[in-house]
Amino acid sequence: MKRKHRRLSFVAVALLAIGAAAALVLTAFEDEIVFFYSPSDLAEQKTPPDRAFRLGGLVEEGSFSKGDDGLTVNFRITDLANATPVSYKGILPDLFREGQGVVTEGQLGADGVFVAREVLAKHDENYMPKEVADALKDAGHWQEGEQSQ
Repeated sequence: MKRKHRRLSFVAVALLAIGAAAALVLTAFEDEIVFFYSPSDLAEQKTPPDRAFRLGGLVEEGSFSKGDDGLTVNFRITDLANATPVSYKGILPDLFREGQGVVTEGQLGADGVFVAREVLAKHDENYMPKEVADALKDAGHWQEGEQSQ
């Protein structure tokens, strides 16, 4: 084999190995990627029921209720155009309340109820999660006095 052919073979094998490594890394990350949706996004497109994602918006006024066990809470997240029911079993953040921005992470059940495994609330009156602010802007409900950090 000529020297030029050996070098070309080496480069081809190296590129193949790099491509295989990149494919393995991307496949591993595919299971860890968490997408963000607003209630309007959920109304427009179907998400796989076994796929974890983040759902964000405002806690709808008058939608909060506690379950019989004292740990399960039910509420609705809205982007002021659509709303999605949420069920969460656990202790809510201290700053959680109706009318405030939240981001939840979990899965959509077959019955259309989002089962959250984590609930994140805003930390002061000037902060709204970027994803929630963007969803409200897209829905046309963003007020100019509100801030996103």
